[in-house]
Amino acid sequence: MVSNGYFVHYFAPSDLPRIPKNVVFIIDQSSSMYDRKIEQTRLALLRILSDLGEDDHFGLITFDSEVNFWKRELLKATEENLKNAKSFVKEIRDRGATDINAAVLAGVDMIKQHPREGTASILILLTDGDPTTGETNKEKIMANVKEATGTKFPLYCLGFGYDVNFDFLTKMSLENSGVARRIYEDSDADLQLQGFYEEVAVPLLTDIQLKYPGGTNLTKTSFSLYFNGSEIVVSGQITDNSVESFTTEVIAVSKGNNVMYQDTIMTTDPSDVPPENEDFMQRLWAYLTVKQLLERQVLLKGQEKEDEKKEALKLSLKYQFVTPLTSMVVTKPQEGDVEVADKPKEGEAPPRPPAPGFSQQHHSLGLHDAAVDHLSLGVRQIPSYVRSNITWQVPTMTIPELQKGETDTLGLDLRPRHPDTVLVPVTMSAPTVHSNRFLLPVVGQSKPLCFDVPVPHKLRLLQDSASEFSMNGESLTGQNGFHQIALHYKTNHHLTINTTSIRYHDGQNQVEFLWGQEPTQHNTEGVSLILRSNEIDVTMGKIHIVILLHKEKRDMCLCPAVQTRPKDVNLTGILGEPDISYDEIQGTQTPTLKLKDQEVKTSRVMVKDYRLASAPLVGCWLVPFQAVTQRELSDLTVTQL
Repeated sequence: MVSNGYFVHYFAPSDLPRIPKNVVFIIDQSSSMYDRKIEQTRLALLRILSDLGEDDHFGLITFDSEVNFWKRELLKATEENLKNAKSFVKEIRDRGATDINAAVLAGVDMIKQHPREGTASILILLTDGDPTTGETNKEKIMANVKEATGTKFPLYCLGFGYDVNFDFLTKMSLENSGVARRIYEDSDADLQLQGFYEEVAVPLLTDIQLKYPGGTNLTKTSFSLYFNGSEIVVSGQITDNSVESFTTEVIAVSKGNNVMYQDTIMTTDPSDVPPENEDFMQRLWAYLTVKQLLERQVLLKGQEKEDEKKEALKLSLKYQFVTPLTSMVVTKPQEGDVEVADKPKEGEAPPRPPAPGFSQQHHSLGLHDAAVDHLSLGVRQIPSYVRSNITWQVPTMTIPELQKGETDTLGLDLRPRHPDTVLVPVTMSAPTVHSNRFLLPVVGQSKPLCFDVPVPHKLRLLQDSASEFSMNGESLTGQNGFHQIALHYKTNHHLTINTTSIRYHDGQNQVEFLWGQEPTQHNTEGVSLILRSNEIDVTMGKIHIVILLHKEKRDMCLCPAVQTRPKDVNLTGILGEPDISYDEIQGTQTPTLKLKDQEVKTSRVMVKDYRLASAPLVGCWLVPFQAVTQRELSDLTVTQL
């Protein structure tokens, strides 16, 4: 399509032979993939294996702190091999830390050691966390992977959950000709995984190069793979607006053979273009350019990165696109109910309705920026630097149905703006955030202190660097306490506790217990575990902790209680605060405490003490989290358990 000095080329051949593929699945089975995540991963892999073609070759790698192979070479997708692979998948269990670097490099080596002519090779990494063992420097990992692949085959990264380091996965994918996709932890996560695989399941062309003599300011023209059901779209400007035709040329490889496609396109007479569509080509060129600028800037640093962002912002404002650099506000000047359009930010879970629970609190966190972080079209923009201290409301409005021909395959809205659609900054009430309440014993006072921590979060509960001990916990919105706690001691002892089971791995062997089973004791080199009904007594080195399982109606939660705090052990973390004291300041209108040389306003509240099996109600002084810890919450969160 050529019009008004711009062109767009849609390339989507379908009458091509399927290219056999070599695919290696690299699956994170670290302890953070517990429960539902690992179950959904297993289910998705079983379905994906069933969809492999007979001429495909595949490999399976699982990793935690170690890299594990189903087989050390790629195997053909025969009925017998698929049966054995499915048996392997069914036995995948979560455990240990996360060595992404070693796992991905092992996948690269597997493909390199078994080259096959006329095939397409693909790496697919699925993980939910940051690298925590082996090479943990993300820049170094990306450099290692890029050097290993030599950009000869793509790496697709699937990030599981809201707290995954998605920026890291995005950069690593883009550097290796792939893409990153977030897999939302929900009931259909297995279908999301399978859906992504289906997008890359049938490669038709490799090494695609598109050429446009007489074209300039072109969008991306080089692609490593073309898959069945997809579409390559290239746009640009024409250097000579007076030409009557425009030539396109595509060179690619199909099953090891070079193929070429040539086409001549007649330009469109401007008088034949409907007025509402006259700038369609130009806007589409700008859309693709902005999208690719935003992708490129992810990989850049310093001034180069800023230059790309400035150019993307400039085009976004000129053509009225919604991008990560701008925000969208749509309002209708009439009275009525108002709805707010918002989405989770990186690392946040979507809001869930609160469930009843004594220790679940509600707090206002102040103004919230409802920025839209995807690329859309046809709406006025406000740059991000204008909106640092304002929030946005998007009232409900009815938009007439599109007429035939008013949108294209990318969903461009080509109608003129509704005259009542305006964009203005407005204020809104602060969102509600839920929290867990922690009790803190004090010296010389009858009332303990308590403080709130927003949920959901993965929290560093206890840590002693000298003995390589740590305890982390994860809480969920709408629940009290924790739904999972992980303890680590030295480099090889890992204990993972959730509301249904307890798993301990000593570096070589793994044992599993279930809540409610007969009393059990397990001892090994500095670690003692004693399970009694609804509590487990844990000793690791000099540190002694009891973790209780509480049941309230249909809800269950875990609560840790520190039993022994040796004086020669420097414990840090939310539960690692040493014994503290406070003084009540008399004569103040609002109850005030002197705490750590600061005057802190407080209020007296009643909470359940989940550190005890009976969970009695106790009175305590509620103080801000920072007043107790002298830290920000971000200092006490972890990316994975």
